[in-house]
Amino acid sequence: MTSAAMASVGDEPDPAYSAESFDDNDGASSSEPPRPVNWNLLTADEAEFEWIRLNRWVNWLRRTYGLSASVVPPLWHRHPELVWELSALHLHWLCAYEPDQHASAPFGWHHDFADARQRLHDWISACGTRLDTDRATRQTCWPGEPPPIAPQDAKIVNRDVDFVEFVLDDIDRRREAERLFFETASRAAGATNRTKTPFARVTSSEL
Repeated sequence: MTSAAMASVGDEPDPAYSAESFDDNDGASSSEPPRPVNWNLLTADEAEFEWIRLNRWVNWLRRTYGLSASVVPPLWHRHPELVWELSALHLHWLCAYEPDQHASAPFGWHHDFADARQRLHDWISACGTRLDTDRATRQTCWPGEPPPIAPQDAKIVNRDVDFVEFVLDDIDRRREAERLFFETASRAAGATNRTKTPFARVTSSEL
C-alpha cells in the first residue's frame, strides 16, 4: 500500500494528505529548478507530488489575492482546462521568483496573471462549476461521434475530501497504466527472445 493510499484508510495518514497540507504555501516546495509539467506523461509518483504541490500553491494564491470562485473554484482539480492553466501559472510564478531572476520578473508575472484570471473566468463560466456545486466540463460532439452524457450538477460537501479522493483515483489509474505498459513490454521482449533462440542454436552448432 502506498503512503497516499494510507490516507484513505486512516491508520497512519500521510502528512502530505493531512489538513496542514492544504494550508498556504508561499514558497517553492522543491530546491530543483522549475521544469515544465506535462500532466499527460507523469508517472503515478510524479503526479502525486505535483498534485500536492499545485494544490498548496493554489490555496496560497486564492487567499493572497482574494480570488472568488469565479476565478478559482473549489473543484478546479476536476477540470483539465483549469489544471493546465493553474499549473502553467504556478511554474511561471516559480520562475519569476527564482533568486537569480531579474528584479522586474515578478512584475511580468503579475501582468500575465491578469490575462490568466480572465481565461480562468471564461472557462469557469463555460463549464458551470461553482462555489457549492460542480459539473463536468461540457464536450462538443463532432459529426459522427456519439452524443456525450449531459453533465449534472453535484453538490460539493467537503472540498478537501474530494481532492484527496480525486488524487488517489488518478494515482491508481496511472499505476494501472504503468502496469499494463510494462506487462506488454515484457511480453514483447519475450516474443523477441523466442524468435532469436533458434538462430542462436543453429549458430552455436555450426561452431
